[in-house]
Amino acid sequence: MSDHRHRFLQLALTADALRFGQFTLKSGRLSPYFFNAGRFDSGVRMVQLAACYADAVEATGLKFDVVFGPAYKGIPLATATACEFAQRGRDLPLSFNRKEAKAHGEGGNLIGADMNGKRVLIVDDVITAGTAIREALGIIKGAGGTPAGIVVALDRQEIASETDRRSAAQSVAEEAGIPVVAVATLADLLDFASGNPELVGYRQPLEDYRSRYGTRPTR
Repeated sequence: MSDHRHRFLQLALTADALRFGQFTLKSGRLSPYFFNAGRFDSGVRMVQLAACYADAVEATGLKFDVVFGPAYKGIPLATATACEFAQRGRDLPLSFNRKEAKAHGEGGNLIGADMNGKRVLIVDDVITAGTAIREALGIIKGAGGTPAGIVVALDRQEIASETDRRSAAQSVAEEAGIPVVAVATLADLLDFASGNPELVGYRQPLEDYRSRYGTRPTR
């Protein structure tokens, strides 16, 4: 497992963003783990998280000009990631959207850098059903930008349904024709649990869950 994947999973565990047990998801599935990016709730944690995002993006060699954060969780994630790239010597323009268009002041539903004619990297926490990401893709295209890729924290690598054996990330990637980069995946989580004495007891429930709902890895 690459260093940024291990650092991310350890950070998520320490921040209680990654929890193990029994959790009912929006899909109704009973999951042995749960991820909540909202628990990266301090300056230090966000700095460490952004470094993992930047490392994951740099490892792909993805070319982009602007960073975009979909409302709401994507906004601080994209902002922190842009700050991390600035620390590395690359000052990237940053843009994000509002959920509701503003009728006064500058108006509209976009804030930040102009995306017209630019290659845009979308930064978000996860892709669940893909609805928010598809909305972001439409916003970027509407502003004249070209979606270049998507980076998320965790890819659960599970099928959308019994009739669609693709994951939400695979579905979005195929539809949009762009890569979806994950800082870590369920496969990485399994490796991480195997190497951690405190988590090794959760490996079998994770394996069982993947056997039932898993899809082929995207990397």
